[in-house]
Amino acid sequence: MKKITLKLFRYNPETDTKPHYDTYKLEVEPTDRVLDLLERIKGYEDGTLSFRRSCAHGVCGSCAMRVNGENKLACKTLMQDLSGNKVVVEPILGLPVKKDLIVDMEPFFINYKSVMPYFINNGSQPEKEHIQSIEEQERFDDTAKCILCGACTTSCPSFWSNDEYVGPAAIVNAHRFIFDSRDQGAAERLQILNDQFGVYRCRTIFNCTVACPREIEITKAIGEVKKAIASGNLE
Repeated sequence: MKKITLKLFRYNPETDTKPHYDTYKLEVEPTDRVLDLLERIKGYEDGTLSFRRSCAHGVCGSCAMRVNGENKLACKTLMQDLSGNKVVVEPILGLPVKKDLIVDMEPFFINYKSVMPYFINNGSQPEKEHIQSIEEQERFDDTAKCILCGACTTSCPSFWSNDEYVGPAAIVNAHRFIFDSRDQGAAERLQILNDQFGVYRCRTIFNCTVACPREIEITKAIGEVKKAIASGNLE
């Protein structure tokens, strides 16, 4: 067990004119998660602390936040993986702060919905199921792991500068369907992404790939979408 200083970003629009930080001294175990510390503070020291969480197992993506300047899931970030005795927790960047560590995800989901992230097939329906080979499924298997936490998009300087940029998460979810052999909406999605705020706004900085808690090769996926737009084929 060791002692740490936990510095939390705080902002209540009903009482604060600007954000500030509150500091707490805590004793932690190496296997304590950032989420455990937030729950401890909310439960025993300050019930007004606000943050999102749900599954607490790295599946729902609700608890994405900045920990020591990096986008992470609070439920997957262990004290033993953080160096030093000071931990700074802040909301993810590029989205309006609603309260404390909670941001308004609406702009993120507007961009996500814009790429039609759902199955499109207007052909004749098979009697049993759409048959797909293992190789065809592997083509989009990586991008199908996205949990919509927003960690990738809110780590992107292009998104910080202009939230009209569709962002890495939206492109990842477009990729998942563009390269699905059962889907018939690839051409329309590629047209949507071939826009000034579409896929070419990516500057290949790799922040998104580093930030992804699901270890999706996001920059690679974005490159594949760019290639599909430029070549006109999905090979």
